[in-house]
Amino acid sequence: MASPGRKVAPGKETLHKSNSDPVRRIHRQYVKGRGSGSTPVSRCFLNLDGYSYVIVASPPEKKKDSSDDPSVPPPPTSKNGQLSKQGSLTILRRSSSRTLSGRGARHSSDGDPADNVDLLQDALPAVDTPESCEKAALRLRALLRHLQEGEVAVGVLQKNLQFAADVLDTLYVEETKSEATKDRAITISLGPPTKKGRRPPLSAVALASRRHVGDEEDELSEVEPDAVPQEVREWLASTFTRQLNTSRRKTDEKPRFRSVANAIRAGIFVERIYRRLSSATFLQLPPEVTRILKSVDEWNFDVWKLQEASANTPLRCLAYELLNRYGLLHKFKMPPATLETFLTQVESGYCKYKNPYHNNVHAADVLQTMHYMLSQTGLMNWLNDVEILATLMAALVHDYEHTGTTNNFHVMSGSETAILYNDRAVLENHHICAAFRLLRAEEHNVLVNLSREEYREFRTLVIEMVLATDMSSHFQQIKAMKTMLALQDTSLDKAKSLSLVLHCCDISHPSKNWALHERWTTQLLEEFFRQGDKERELGLPYSPLCDRNNTLVAESQIGFIDFIVDPSLGVCGDLLDKVAALSVPPSTPTIAEEPHNEPGGPIKRPVRPGGVVGVEVRRPWQDCLAANKARWKERAMKDAEIRAEMALRNEKVNGESGEGEEDAPEDTIEEEEGEGGKGEASNEENGE
Repeated sequence: MASPGRKVAPGKETLHKSNSDPVRRIHRQYVKGRGSGSTPVSRCFLNLDGYSYVIVASPPEKKKDSSDDPSVPPPPTSKNGQLSKQGSLTILRRSSSRTLSGRGARHSSDGDPADNVDLLQDALPAVDTPESCEKAALRLRALLRHLQEGEVAVGVLQKNLQFAADVLDTLYVEETKSEATKDRAITISLGPPTKKGRRPPLSAVALASRRHVGDEEDELSEVEPDAVPQEVREWLASTFTRQLNTSRRKTDEKPRFRSVANAIRAGIFVERIYRRLSSATFLQLPPEVTRILKSVDEWNFDVWKLQEASANTPLRCLAYELLNRYGLLHKFKMPPATLETFLTQVESGYCKYKNPYHNNVHAADVLQTMHYMLSQTGLMNWLNDVEILATLMAALVHDYEHTGTTNNFHVMSGSETAILYNDRAVLENHHICAAFRLLRAEEHNVLVNLSREEYREFRTLVIEMVLATDMSSHFQQIKAMKTMLALQDTSLDKAKSLSLVLHCCDISHPSKNWALHERWTTQLLEEFFRQGDKERELGLPYSPLCDRNNTLVAESQIGFIDFIVDPSLGVCGDLLDKVAALSVPPSTPTIAEEPHNEPGGPIKRPVRPGGVVGVEVRRPWQDCLAANKARWKERAMKDAEIRAEMALRNEKVNGESGEGEEDAPEDTIEEEEGEGGKGEASNEENGE
């Protein structure tokens, strides 16, 4: 009997059971054919234990004359095409989440249900229940609505996002199980069983249900994983899947595309919420700084402009930007306040001794160059999240609290730092020790949410990379890498490879454009000359390039390029080529085509003999090295001419006087050399 006040359509009857009965509602509908005298087909809907069941009974008496109705199954037939003497009963089980979704869609015209969601409600359904999907969707829409209209407390945001992530994770696990446990249709024949117990074919209702599932997968096919930015894909992989970074699945079976597409679609939505939240809770960058950081992917990035726009905080701004770009802030849950104090303290440590060269601007330059190596050569695709974090952090702290003097000066002067580290890699050991001592403080510990294993991996890699920046190990490091690359083995030592890359970034300023390189050279020579002044005061012999009066700038830079920078970057380029080749799937003949913007991306390369596909990484540093070397040669020729003229003048003076006095000529030579041989600072001031 129908409930009071409710109209029942003709041909329908609603029955209600008691609450003790497991069947909560039975809805029965008779579907009549259009032909006269047709026998009605009975169809029932049941809600049982959270699932919706459809039962369709087909009578055998009449021929099928309701073909226009796709929901009516055809009566079972025998092999010769005649009608079966027995009818059939088809049962289809559907998840109640579809019913809830459909119900929400029907009410969408009356208002968004997300408007009435209470985000502070503690009672949430279990993640494995049918209604959890709708709850998660409503709460995500409500979060987006609140973020658009105002602010959301961090605790409320974390709670609801965690619930949505758990629901997605549960769905992923369930979908990897057997297909037989989901959306299955069972046909029960009312007649005798067929031979060997075979079941009849699925009914039209079952096939329609299967087609509906297929339509959903076609709808999800628009979300291509390759169309998602790399950082979003890496963040999704670490957030919405299990065992991806720790260990592979026991079988090599790939996850179903539907699961991946669902994770990507939901992940993009949640990632947008995180980015909106980060803009309010993390560092606020000035508009001019944001504009300059748009070109951070270029090889010749002008870090001096960033210093001016950021009020001498280029390292702090750049480090935050890169950590955010790589998704490391969210991956390792770095507390915003802790990150800000840590970056501020690191930048302060670089400015401690007011060095002309080894300061916060140099650290920012090395960090940006390392970012170029990671992002524009494909190196980041070879690393996991912890290794990327360690690589960026090593570049960030590689000269932390640098004293502006060399290791040799510390050893020769017997400084406390040299005594502490037994004259071995004195400064490099201090950089590492001071950085990790800073990270131990609670107010600076941005690694607080790393696991024990992740922290050990991080610390080991940072230590090895920073120690490799010691110039005394340069030739040994280059030789070891050449030997590794010459082997036919496809494996590479990640720690040694990343150490070489950081070492090359540390000495890369001669491979930048002339304006940047000349300024860096001027700053470096000034720091060397200050050390020479200290050595003269202490009665120590001058270290190379530290004597203000006898340093040949152009020749020293040509030698530095020929014997140090050019060979190092050549080996680094070969290393990046091999890493890019290892990153290409075996079934992929080539990788992405040549980009149209800043050179540096991987390009196609002809197939090598033996059918092995080669990948060559663009090397923008080669043109800059050649151009800078030519400029230095021109300056060296001018300096040589000046020295020759001065020597000739000295000979004439000595010949006229007939005396071997050398004091006056020496003073004259020093003045001329100050204008020509080492006149980098004066040229910079005059705008030359």
